[in-house]
Amino acid sequence: MLITKDMGILEIVQKYPQTVDVFRGAGMGCLGCAAARFENVEQGASAHGIDVDALIDALNKAVTAE
Repeated sequence: MLITKDMGILEIVQKYPQTVDVFRGAGMGCLGCAAARFENVEQGASAHGIDVDALIDALNKAVTAE
């Protein structure tokens, strides 16, 4: 697994730009907001009521699809 729930949101987007659509599709469209700079995936998913495990799966699929 390349992406884990304890990784920072901004860190993931910078390292894996193909994850932007996954975040937005899950309802986390505020990737440029201040919270995205400090929150990890688990914190962001929790704040938006998103299943973190499903999000991690989708993010990793997006990264390994290429």
